[in-house]
Amino acid sequence: MGDEEITRWLSGLARGDDAAVQRIWQQYYGQLVRLARRKLGDARRRAADEEDVAQSAFFSFCRGAAAGRFPRLDDRHDLWKLLVTITARKATAQTRRDRRKKRGGGGERGESVFAGIDSEAAGIAGVMGNEPTPEVAAAVAEECRRLLGALPDALRQLAMLKLEGYSNVEIAAQLDCAPRTVERKLATIRQIWGE
Repeated sequence: MGDEEITRWLSGLARGDDAAVQRIWQQYYGQLVRLARRKLGDARRRAADEEDVAQSAFFSFCRGAAAGRFPRLDDRHDLWKLLVTITARKATAQTRRDRRKKRGGGGERGESVFAGIDSEAAGIAGVMGNEPTPEVAAAVAEECRRLLGALPDALRQLAMLKLEGYSNVEIAAQLDCAPRTVERKLATIRQIWGE
């Protein structure tokens, strides 16, 4: 695969070409998963694993590229450096979230907690299905649209960054403001959503 082909994909990505996004995904997804696996190391993978981190990184990359946030995205070297940076940050943030005290600080229990509930249940898989029903998925998507639609643009951008897993410090760096400003805006978002 040559630089010219990837440059065409990047150009297509900037124009919102879904085929270009798909090609970049197919080319780099496996590498991103391996990178995320290395970055996560031996950390527990309760809330998210390396595939979740790679998907989140790729989603953030696509959103950023569509918004024109990456002016130095000219060739495969720029693309790979950017994907590595985003994936490494996502993996670090995930590890940090998993180790927080409020998440159990590493002492949480896994599927064994469901062992005695039903002799046919094999862990959590026996308690609930693998995927939400289409009705539940549609309701969640609609509620997300409604909640985000209730926010002014500046707060919506901050909410999206928080939903993507960025910490307050990371959001502050991206928005060029103080972490305390991010905290105040998040409080405003909670207040709007509470109403």
